[in-house]
Amino acid sequence: MIEFLTIPGVILITGALLLPFLPEKIRPSAFLIFPLMALFVVFTRPDGYTVTGELLNYELVMMQADSLSRIFGIIFAITAFVAGVYAFHMKELGQQSNALVYAGGALGVTYAGDLLTLVIFWELMAVSSTWLIWARRTKESDGAGMRYLIYHILGGGLLFAGILWHLATTGSLAVETVAQDYSVANVLMLVGVCVNAAVIPLHTWLADAYPKATITGSVFMSAFTTKSAVYVLVRMFPGWEVLIWFGAAMALYGVIYAVICKDIREILAYHIVSQVGFMVCGIGIGTEMALNGATAHAYSHILYKSLLFMGTGAVLYATGTSKMVHLGGLFKKMPYTFGLYMVGALSISGIPLFNGFISKGMTIDAAGYAGNETAMLMLLLASVGTWLSVGLKLPYFTWFDKTENDIEVKKLPVNMYIAMGIAAFACIFYGLFPNTLYIYLPFEVDYEPYTIYHLVEVIQISLLTFLGFWLLKKKMAPELIVALDVDWFYRKAAPATRLVFVKKVDEFFDKVEEGILAIARWLSAKFQNPMVWLNPFTKKGNEASNYSPAMDVVMSFILLSFLIFAIVYFV
Repeated sequence: MIEFLTIPGVILITGALLLPFLPEKIRPSAFLIFPLMALFVVFTRPDGYTVTGELLNYELVMMQADSLSRIFGIIFAITAFVAGVYAFHMKELGQQSNALVYAGGALGVTYAGDLLTLVIFWELMAVSSTWLIWARRTKESDGAGMRYLIYHILGGGLLFAGILWHLATTGSLAVETVAQDYSVANVLMLVGVCVNAAVIPLHTWLADAYPKATITGSVFMSAFTTKSAVYVLVRMFPGWEVLIWFGAAMALYGVIYAVICKDIREILAYHIVSQVGFMVCGIGIGTEMALNGATAHAYSHILYKSLLFMGTGAVLYATGTSKMVHLGGLFKKMPYTFGLYMVGALSISGIPLFNGFISKGMTIDAAGYAGNETAMLMLLLASVGTWLSVGLKLPYFTWFDKTENDIEVKKLPVNMYIAMGIAAFACIFYGLFPNTLYIYLPFEVDYEPYTIYHLVEVIQISLLTFLGFWLLKKKMAPELIVALDVDWFYRKAAPATRLVFVKKVDEFFDKVEEGILAIARWLSAKFQNPMVWLNPFTKKGNEASNYSPAMDVVMSFILLSFLIFAIVYFV
């Protein structure tokens, strides 16, 4: 029992259960204790450490530590702490508890050594993260949260179905590398994981829900769901070639929508699709360098993406809007937020001296070394779109463009600045000292990011992209438009689907229910005295007939014989 309570994910979930019993004033401080406790366990458990249990003659490995689980465990615990600092001013118990359960679910997935434990933590993540959307309490967040939950019920159901099929065919529940065999079990598990990884076309839940979540909730959401799915892909599906092309397509697809979107948090949401595409592509390539690149990029992405969501969340908190058409001219009013945001923007764009440079380059180079030049070029093109949208368009139309903006700006809580400062420091630190990250990667690293070729390549791409943006920036001015994604198809089909599968089905069951009730009422009336209507010599109305009590006995015998015959025949 004591060992079970030391599992990193269980520590955070235990914290969530304890928070309701604590006074409101100390809950934000208590929140921060649990990620630190989990981080201590992550660092102190050696490779090969396990916590096991038993269920129905199956051995459950509820915690299994190795280098891959450790690096994801480190960044998940750190991000839970930093996001807790960012949300320190927020006193709502529901958000606090569900954020801890959510982070605990991600850590539980990371250390799960059996598929049953994994899917339990997987579903905890789905339920708790949905709360962070609904907690905003708007009509838009209600709808987005429901669509998000439906998607994740679908993904979790497919994953669980695949696990059961896998168990039936192999007899194993171990979380291990799956051979590239497109069996029913493997495909179900892969598709279930791909839903959480936002692999296109199963990605629309992300761009729909993340911009509509609470300000603090979106910071947590940017870190855990897609990256825990990336962890599972690295663990179970490395080298699956189909992932190369889905990943490369994600990288391009996400930046295209980020360039045309006009909501600052929606831009960042689409960039999660794009950046996770780099990781999925690396996993599909499957070489040690590619898997190291995917892992390192997941680590870097969690840091800079949480920083970016914190920066845009600060703008939303201060101004009350995240639409670029209403923003602009904020630099004088929010200069520190701009500076901290730009650290994240330079990081995600892979600019030298920032952490994105040391991880994105490894993934792209791995594609080249593997002889897959097409995927490499697609990832390079996606890098251009990243710098264009997140590094140039978003900050320009949010903090500059207009000379003045009469929008009222609220003062930010100090804890928001502290959290953004911690994340910004980490982005710069890892960019300057890449080996501090490389030593935790699952395979031995033989990669030098700061080569002359790599530096010249990135600087050329960045300068040319900046020039193009500056010449065409008027054509990229924000307007109140909606970018239609593939979810347009099922949203358009929603009325007809609701008519056929909800309204008509309800009407059918209503008719059936009315018919059954009518039959029941008729039988109830008749069976008050069955012999009255079974006996042909009964009285009809008030008229006397040749009624004979002996006939009741005969009819009862006939009815009893029929019942006995039916029972014997069918049994």
